[in-house]
Amino acid sequence: MSLRARVTWLAASCVAGAVALVSLGAYFTVRQNLYDQVDATLIQKANNAASSTISAEVQGQSVPAAFLTLTDIQFALIDSSGTPVVSVTNHLPPIGRDEINVAAGKDADNIRTDARTDTRVFSLAYRGGALVLAQSLQPTKAQLADLSLVLLLIGGAGVLVAAIAGTAVARTGLRPVQRLTRATERVARTGDLRPIIVEGDDELVRLSHSFNQMLSAVSYAQDRQRQLVADAGHELRTPLTSLRTNLELLLSAEAPDAPRLSDEDRVEIHDDLRAQLDELTQLIGDLVELAREDAPQLTRERVDMVEIVEQALARARRRAGDVKFEVDLQPWYLLGEPAPLERAVLNLLDNAVKFSPPGGTVRVDLRPAGHGYAFLQVADAGPGINDADLPYVFDRFYRSDEARTLPGSGLGLAIVKSAAQRHGGAVYAGRSADGGALMAVRLPGTQDTSLG
Repeated sequence: MSLRARVTWLAASCVAGAVALVSLGAYFTVRQNLYDQVDATLIQKANNAASSTISAEVQGQSVPAAFLTLTDIQFALIDSSGTPVVSVTNHLPPIGRDEINVAAGKDADNIRTDARTDTRVFSLAYRGGALVLAQSLQPTKAQLADLSLVLLLIGGAGVLVAAIAGTAVARTGLRPVQRLTRATERVARTGDLRPIIVEGDDELVRLSHSFNQMLSAVSYAQDRQRQLVADAGHELRTPLTSLRTNLELLLSAEAPDAPRLSDEDRVEIHDDLRAQLDELTQLIGDLVELAREDAPQLTRERVDMVEIVEQALARARRRAGDVKFEVDLQPWYLLGEPAPLERAVLNLLDNAVKFSPPGGTVRVDLRPAGHGYAFLQVADAGPGINDADLPYVFDRFYRSDEARTLPGSGLGLAIVKSAAQRHGGAVYAGRSADGGALMAVRLPGTQDTSLG
């Protein structure tokens, strides 16, 4: 069953239930009132007849003249044995044990329904006997039948109107859902990620806005993926071309009747091949690392940033040559993934070492900055970063003119940015006090050792 049909049935069912409850309540209230009215009429007429002081001669007996007005109902005056003494109607009222008990003086009065004749019977003690009045319930039941028919017709019309209204409301209210369905089918069929048109401000419209945001996020992710593939292809083309050129040169030199390469040229080509292979290996490793950074986080654990920085420093010192490190680390803990954080710190250190002059100093400090954040800063004494390059140094494959002659893939700082954002932080670039580059990473966390 479709959602529209379910909404229609729900509206119709709710209205049907409400109409049924109201109709039953109205029916039983009117029914009780009508039966009470019949009882009240019988009791009033009996009391009026019994209290009448004017006499009349009926069947050789002197009876109150008010008895003669009881011709619209069945009436009889019975003795203690239940035998009718006076009756002014063609049909006697039902006489039973209850009426005989009243005539015998056992009860002062009694009212009951006689199921056999479908009449309401009232008996009242009168002059050593009983005055018995009976009225048919057929007119009352006819009124109740008419009332039942009216309530049924009105209830049915209400349910029909509710079903029509429910269908209209469902068609109008589910129009955004239909647009979402068509958009989803369009995306699945064509891959077209254009947002759908949204109007209004209800819950379904907000759902449409969320769907458009999802489409935008998917489109952005696809654009980033295409850009990464394009940039990676561009970056891979240079080392691959150099590798192919050098290999072809070596193969050509080994061909018959080809001029032989000197030992110096052969050594130089071999060195170029090794450098190009190293560059290619680093580029592929950085691409893999960046793809891993973009993957969803699976688990988080308590991370001691001082320990992470010290581990990265130990690795950086082994390849830093005569570059020195000045370190000032204060305790800082956060929930995250140690491996990406260590790789990000190591990239910052390697970048500072690469641009530091011989015998230069790289300053590393980690300190809280308030509001639940700490800053990890890495500063070098190199040439620094041009103002025009500052907004782009953390972009993938971006390399300044000064850096193009140095080894690297252009992904190191992009990995730093990805790791920081992955942990709820941010990255900044500027100039250090020594005129070199200053790279800063802001990370959320606490100095409380009980974190996690």
